[in-house]
Amino acid sequence: MKVLLLYPEFPDTFWSFRHALPFLGRRSAYPPLGLLTVSAMLPTQWQRKLVDLNVEKLRDRDLAWADVAFLSAMLVQGPSLSRLIARCREAGLRTVVGGPITSADLHVCEGADHVVRGEAEGIIGDLVSDLEAGKARRRYEAAGRPDMATVPPPDLRLARLRRYSAMPLQYSRGCPFSCEFCDIVELFGRTPRVKTAEQVLAELEQLYRMGWRGSVFVVDDNFVGNKAAIKLLLPRLEEWMRVHGNPFCLYTQASINLAEDDELLSLMRAARFSKVFVGIETPVKESHRAAGKLQNVKADLLECVRRIQEHGMEVMGGFILGFDQDPPEIFEKQIAFIKEAAIPVSMVGILTALPNTRLWRRLSGEGRILRQSVGDNTAALLNFIPRMDPDALLAGYRKVLASIYSPTEYFERAQAMLGRLGAVPKPRLVFSDYLALCRSFIRQGIFARYRVAYWHFLGKTFLRKPGHMGLAVTLAIMGHHFFTLTRRLKSGVPHRDVA
Repeated sequence: MKVLLLYPEFPDTFWSFRHALPFLGRRSAYPPLGLLTVSAMLPTQWQRKLVDLNVEKLRDRDLAWADVAFLSAMLVQGPSLSRLIARCREAGLRTVVGGPITSADLHVCEGADHVVRGEAEGIIGDLVSDLEAGKARRRYEAAGRPDMATVPPPDLRLARLRRYSAMPLQYSRGCPFSCEFCDIVELFGRTPRVKTAEQVLAELEQLYRMGWRGSVFVVDDNFVGNKAAIKLLLPRLEEWMRVHGNPFCLYTQASINLAEDDELLSLMRAARFSKVFVGIETPVKESHRAAGKLQNVKADLLECVRRIQEHGMEVMGGFILGFDQDPPEIFEKQIAFIKEAAIPVSMVGILTALPNTRLWRRLSGEGRILRQSVGDNTAALLNFIPRMDPDALLAGYRKVLASIYSPTEYFERAQAMLGRLGAVPKPRLVFSDYLALCRSFIRQGIFARYRVAYWHFLGKTFLRKPGHMGLAVTLAIMGHHFFTLTRRLKSGVPHRDVA
């Protein structure tokens, strides 16, 4: 059987980094880990081909080649998924749709021939048998949570690695916390399940032998959900990196309680973790308490951020506006917190009620749901009726973005963050890094409207923290993406480059 693995296109959002990737000569952040993992579970005699619409076009001959198409998507990819299903239908090609989007029961999946809900390891055997027998069911739903020891390494040979800025690796699924607005516990449960150290090292070895050098994104929703297991893994990871000449730079996502554990911070830094995304959400404790994010209620958030930074890891922060408990001055509070915390990459979004979350169920019961979420909390769209005046909330959101992504403010935060970082290992540079540097100097240093702030930032870094120049240029390039989207959001017109 011939399987066409299709990955829908992401829209242009704060998460896409679409305006930063050209500096690196890349087209997308990372390949579709879910589809590549599914590919590794298919019978060896099956033929397979990957088309990621974020890096290449789907051709008619691809559709004609295949017997069946496997599609996977997140909520934000819904429009592109719908178009792909329609195109497959026009070509007479059967479609199997999976991924997080199927758990939302959206109409976008209605055109698919077969819909799969849940983790693939618990379903793939029956699906394969039924497809081969020509009697596949309309719906498949996994029962239970599979053991991560059964997850094979992703089939990376299908991906065009050089078109991506990072490679993905998954260590665990699930999160011990139960935040009202989060769908992770609904999808993967509250008991973190982990791969063995041997599985993780095998995946790194695969990347190494394929010639990949550079960033690896450990995609876990909460990397530190099972601290005991992590502390056993990290020394093995450090040893592997040292023996192989430190070929990778790692980054991940974690809860704020990471900062409470100096041993864990030191182990992560030794294993070459350079940055971590943390869900800080808001400086208002009442909002954390109401949302069930108790780990943030207990923490001194500013001190936690500083401790992570002082262990040599950049903190990227997630922030939310629109909680019922938000005071009128929440916008000024968010701006002040982000500045004092020195978090350059601050993903500020409006609260969204995702399907099947406790927040969705509560707001549905209160009659406050307006529409399904588009899956992009940075789109300045409301899918529920907030306590605050909606116009005031949207105006305040734009005000926050305009402030934190003014080039001067952004570069000042970046400068402050670099000042906090302790000694960091010398990065392993590849050819694309030097190209990115040249492109940044030309595009940002000569043609950008913010070129004065850009050179001031790089000049101060060179004089005060020359060892962080590589990170400074990376932050400047990421800033270009944020400046571009913030100008577009503020103007309310289609994107125009700010350079």
